[in-house]
Amino acid sequence: MTDFKIGFTPFAGPFSGAIIVFCDDRLKFGPATTRIVAKTGDLVQRAAKADGFTGKRGTALTLPVPQGLDAPALIVIGAGKAGELEPNDLVTLGGTAMGKVPGRAREATIVAELPSKAMSAEQAADLALGVALRAYSFDRYKTKKKDDDKPANRTVSIAVADAAAARKAYAVREPVAEGVIMARDLVNEPANVLYPQEFARRATGLKKQRISVDVLDVAAMKKLGMNALLGVGQGSKHDSRLVVMRWNGGKKGEAPVAFVGKGVCFDTGGISIKPAGSMEDMKGDMAGAACVVGLMHALAGRKARVNAIGVIGVVENMPDGNAQRPGDIVKSMSGQTIEIINTDAEGRLVLADALWYTATKFKPKFMVNLATLTGAIIVALGHENAGMFSNDDTLSDRLTKAGQATGELVWRMPLAKEYDKLIDSRFADVKNTGGSRSAGAITAAQFLQRFVANKTPWAHLDIAGTGFDSRQTETNKSWGSGWGVRLLDRLVADHYES
Repeated sequence: MTDFKIGFTPFAGPFSGAIIVFCDDRLKFGPATTRIVAKTGDLVQRAAKADGFTGKRGTALTLPVPQGLDAPALIVIGAGKAGELEPNDLVTLGGTAMGKVPGRAREATIVAELPSKAMSAEQAADLALGVALRAYSFDRYKTKKKDDDKPANRTVSIAVADAAAARKAYAVREPVAEGVIMARDLVNEPANVLYPQEFARRATGLKKQRISVDVLDVAAMKKLGMNALLGVGQGSKHDSRLVVMRWNGGKKGEAPVAFVGKGVCFDTGGISIKPAGSMEDMKGDMAGAACVVGLMHALAGRKARVNAIGVIGVVENMPDGNAQRPGDIVKSMSGQTIEIINTDAEGRLVLADALWYTATKFKPKFMVNLATLTGAIIVALGHENAGMFSNDDTLSDRLTKAGQATGELVWRMPLAKEYDKLIDSRFADVKNTGGSRSAGAITAAQFLQRFVANKTPWAHLDIAGTGFDSRQTETNKSWGSGWGVRLLDRLVADHYES
């Protein structure tokens, strides 16, 4: 694994390693960058003309061993039109810059100057966030090194007008980057390593950040009546767990905000077994729970002024002789009975008890649950947006804006009583699927809504298209994306901190 560090240094330097600078779409540079580029004479202009490089946003021009500079490479990255960059564009530029660092380079310096002016401390910190996210790789199980493997230790320095102020601004963003990386690590782990008890053990590591962590075992959940959750895991030799994390950064006694994650460490489909093709991807069926753990790390790491609850149900869905069957009826913690139509519709059973527990025990201001719940949401929205279902317009609007600000986009989908009728059961209060392919993501959300107690404002994020094997971006080249950590951290920061 690579030990990666980000530092901040003044414009005056000295610079280490490859030097990365930015230009606009007219190949113009800022003052500090101009002084650097001038040392190469007209090399940049000649190379740009030969390569057809104009400075269009996201494009790059690489000059190896540039004359006049004591650097292995000078890399010019287009920032596009001056004055059009939003904060998340700077995060993206940071990812682009990190992606251009030569693979074997131990050091690099990124000059945090836009063509029009030097980046502010906040902008430089956003740039650094993108660098940190792009630098991530998951290679802990590779034993053979290749010639182009990254060095064991890498440092990227951000040259900025006010290094101290940028360092302070990044101190708020660094825990968020760490939370994303923590979530990615969890999603990328194979299921023989990350089974329910091990997932719970890793979550208890948050205690180091003064997060209270309680782990409920099978006996404790049986006592609470969590038969919906327990039914999913009863076919596995790995016992299920419910992990409850509490960060008390707000006023004493103030109602918390709450986040609930589906943590199916591996999903065979149970008795309703999945096809063999791509079943290996089902190690990522706990991406919702991974996000909640990463988010709690982020909130505690930046000392968010909020009381927050994270609840994850971690199970393994396996088809042994003790596994639940289609046609079984279980009684949930809420008292509602559920007819099992399809054992592969298991995530909603886990969330049914976890949501009821969270709403009734903690009485939160709102609940957001995340789950890789349905393939139907991928059919509807692809890998660009997560599906959002909500009973509260304010919460929905805030999530939408947080998504636009971070690039972790959500798209609101409908809830309506007409869909609710599709999951009425002849034998129980509700059945766990609608019994057809029609509106599959919606009927799953309608099912969850029945377990939201006390009229709690609630949103369900179906992240089947974004939680793993999702669209590759300038800040994510990992199979496990860590999607949702930045979105929900932004939601809290913008609206719920005291």
